[in-house]
Amino acid sequence: MKPRFAAMLRSIVLGLVSVALASASSAQAPRLASLADFVGTYRESVGHTLELVAGDLLYAVIDEAKYPLRRVSSDVFLNGSGDTITFPRNRSGIVTGYVERGVQHARIRRSVAATSLALASPRPLGTTSAYRYRVPVDRHDGIPVGDIRNSDLDVATAERVVAGVLDGTYKDVHGVLLFQHGKLVLEEYFYGYDVSRPHQLRSATKSIVSALAGIAVDRGAIPGVSAPVLPMLGNPQLANADPRKAQITLKQMLSMSSGLACNDYDPRSPGRETALYESPDWVKATLDLPMVADTGSEAHYCSGGVAVTGRIVERATRMPLPAFAHAALFSPLGIPRSHWRWNYTLDNSNREFAQIHLRPRDMLKIGMVYANDGMWRKTRVISESWVTASLAEQSQIDGTRYGYFWWGPWLNVETPAGAKRVNLNAAQGNGGQKIYLVPDLDLVAVFTGGDYNSGGSPPNRIMARDILPTLLKARASR
Repeated sequence: MKPRFAAMLRSIVLGLVSVALASASSAQAPRLASLADFVGTYRESVGHTLELVAGDLLYAVIDEAKYPLRRVSSDVFLNGSGDTITFPRNRSGIVTGYVERGVQHARIRRSVAATSLALASPRPLGTTSAYRYRVPVDRHDGIPVGDIRNSDLDVATAERVVAGVLDGTYKDVHGVLLFQHGKLVLEEYFYGYDVSRPHQLRSATKSIVSALAGIAVDRGAIPGVSAPVLPMLGNPQLANADPRKAQITLKQMLSMSSGLACNDYDPRSPGRETALYESPDWVKATLDLPMVADTGSEAHYCSGGVAVTGRIVERATRMPLPAFAHAALFSPLGIPRSHWRWNYTLDNSNREFAQIHLRPRDMLKIGMVYANDGMWRKTRVISESWVTASLAEQSQIDGTRYGYFWWGPWLNVETPAGAKRVNLNAAQGNGGQKIYLVPDLDLVAVFTGGDYNSGGSPPNRIMARDILPTLLKARASR
């Protein structure tokens, strides 16, 4: 046999063997079910449902928030807590529900709400046209609008930010609003959100409660931040008696320095929010906690203090907190009652955890008021002294400045002259809910998002990588 012919024959044989092995391997490998098989509405608990939607991953949608499920095998997934989720099927191969921790949850229907389906993609499926900057629409709601070309930002920055949301560089950003030099110059929405749809604020709600406490102080309903908390609550009988509890003031609740054993960041803390929310009375559960430090000596992130503060405002004004918010804050800003919702029941029946839902434009109005020392156009809404104190450093939480339910973070921004630290004030909540105030650069920025429980912050990256470098460059060139 000639060497060349032998080599050709050997190559053919090896090729056939490879094909056979590949076919055998393919036959042995389990074929993954399509994610579309699992889409539908499921019974989560009595009176409550969740939805599953398919995108790049399978997502569970609960109360307008989506959470990824990581695939282990064809019909087995893991949730964010590491629990195994299995999907049984009937004889026809149709998914009938899911099993979590041994509990069966039935599939009610194979359809989901359009708003939930939209959470799977930043733009409607099939949208292919590239984004081009557009001037925000003037809605005659008290927010002036303008062309970004007349600000210290530029079209390239706007298009880079939006492109980053669309291609997943900035994950699960639902809304971006930039207000610079007194004009709204960028307003864009994603994942099914639009200008008219309220968004959950998560812990950014704390800053709204702070504003309401300030208005109550301004009106004399609350004697001041130095007032002890317990008399304003009727001196309730409390567990874990400690004379230091009588010394806790409103200021220490607002700055999260009460000394109570309440730390949301510590899974062992008896006052962490996940434990608090199981209580039939969040206010009493917070005040029942043992003292672990002298009042005002150290600060820890404590959602229970927000419940206490809200209850104080309700008792002082003799109004439910949402009613007081409407009369004293939202109505003066031209925010109608139909534009927001707030379940402020402070007990374990509240699955929304007392968070407010606001439209991003109305979040911007709050930011504009704080950026303008408490004024809305020509109307005084909050005293200048309260705004100043709220944004000043009243304590530190994990090395970050903290005011009255407002954060004082900073970002490192790369510039041609090297890294520059930019100080901010921020109302912020899990998932990417942000109202940023950057007074040195005359900027108010609002973000909403759905990047829940990830530990990251797409809005922080947008600010540090795109928006702040452009503003710093513009300032340096003047």
